[in-house]
Amino acid sequence: MPPCRLLCLLLGGCLLTHWASGSDVNCTPEQYPHDGRCCRRCGPGEKLLSDCTASKNTDCGACEARHFQSGWTKERHCTPHRSCDLNAGLLTRSPGDAKRDAVCECLQGMFCSSPACQTCLNVTKCKPGEGVARKADNFSDTACVPCEHGSFSNTSSASEPCRPWTRCETRGLVLKTTGTNLLDVACEPGRGRSPVLISIMAFTAACLLGLTVFCLYQKGLQQCTQKQGLELPDPVEFVLQAPPRQPATAGCEEHDERQDFPVQETLLGRQPVAQEDGKESRISEQERL
Repeated sequence: MPPCRLLCLLLGGCLLTHWASGSDVNCTPEQYPHDGRCCRRCGPGEKLLSDCTASKNTDCGACEARHFQSGWTKERHCTPHRSCDLNAGLLTRSPGDAKRDAVCECLQGMFCSSPACQTCLNVTKCKPGEGVARKADNFSDTACVPCEHGSFSNTSSASEPCRPWTRCETRGLVLKTTGTNLLDVACEPGRGRSPVLISIMAFTAACLLGLTVFCLYQKGLQQCTQKQGLELPDPVEFVLQAPPRQPATAGCEEHDERQDFPVQETLLGRQPVAQEDGKESRISEQERL
């Protein structure tokens, strides 16, 4: 057999033997195949130092500072922590450890451009006529919506929603100018209604005052009539005849002054003296003699 052909057969046999030995090894997810055997992978927070052999297990070591390994691995190097660059608008939210990477977040007024948060973008401000439907967070921008009828927004803001129009009647005012999606309504004092209201109040007060005076006059007239024993005139006829405007008691006193009483004569010092009837005669015994 030629030497060249013999060499090819030997190399092929070696390759087949190596393939057969590797394919017969069934390793778990926490192992990896090496030289026909299953070696244990290094756990989270560790890196591989040396593979296993027939006489020893896999040799692992802890990750160096500012590096991490989050799963089971056969890698000989840990992954370095990410850097949160302030010049890119990033801040360190969590510094990370041997098992977890560092977590970055954006400065206030900015949000992450991707889930990995490698760069930041400025938060959008809703323009006048629009309101904020959802505020921005670390991974999403502001959501703006147009102000509906009955609401407005006159500023650019990343936090203010649309505000409802002012209700003038709740402030004792009347509507002057209707609002828009950019401006609130304009209110003014209700000047047109004040004279009507004042006239109604004045007429009501005058009616009440007149009724009160009439009742007082009728009451005084009734008391005077009862005292004199006279008949009270008909109120309707009395009002139509327009009686003189003077207190009832004054007429009563005037009538008392004009009233005549019966007079009887009595002798005083042998001279007749007139004395009103009903009054007791107080003549002494000497005067009667």
